[in-house]
Amino acid sequence: MKSNEVVQRICQIGIIPAVRVASASEAEFAAEALFTGEIPIAEIPLTVPDAPAVIATMRKRHPEMVLGAGTVLDVDEARRCIDAGACFITSPGLIPDVVDYAKQASVAILPGALTPSEVIAGWKAGADLVKIFPAAVAGGPPYVRALRVPLPQIPLIVSGGVNQLTAFDYILAGASAIGIGGALLPQEALRNRQVRRIHELALRFRTILQQARSQRDDVTP
Repeated sequence: MKSNEVVQRICQIGIIPAVRVASASEAEFAAEALFTGEIPIAEIPLTVPDAPAVIATMRKRHPEMVLGAGTVLDVDEARRCIDAGACFITSPGLIPDVVDYAKQASVAILPGALTPSEVIAGWKAGADLVKIFPAAVAGGPPYVRALRVPLPQIPLIVSGGVNQLTAFDYILAGASAIGIGGALLPQEALRNRQVRRIHELALRFRTILQQARSQRDDVTP
């Protein structure tokens, strides 16, 4: 999957679940539950043990799934994840070397940013999408809306504290996609292998996304 196709799929799906778990087996379970819950995308942070192996396993199991690596902090980590089949790379902040490597490898890159200067720097460095993190701490949907006024050409993802109460407003504020962690993948549900609960949460977030996009005139629902 080419980087432009990955970006298109990310924006189409509109949800990037962050699989923050304590074991590779839990990560595989979570990714599988997301796929069968009609959210065929997952960010596997490098805080997960053997994260590249999880990415490789899930890519073999579901080649059409958009698997990415999160919390990538240097080029060596980016290389291992891309070799494992990662479709996109993301970090909590802007790391120019990682951006450059991902671009050379034709892999979508989503660096983190917080201030307007960081957003612009990430975009100028070659980001495909810029991730506002941590969005809730920065001011939530009003902050994203404020960023979009002078920077409408920069597609933004929001991550950090996104939940069922705020997801609608983030999309309405102009976010291209929302990054969701525990609100979609509760630790208890993962621990107890509660597939149905994850599917129910996936449906809620997909519905919220559709409803919010239907009220925007700059996106195709």
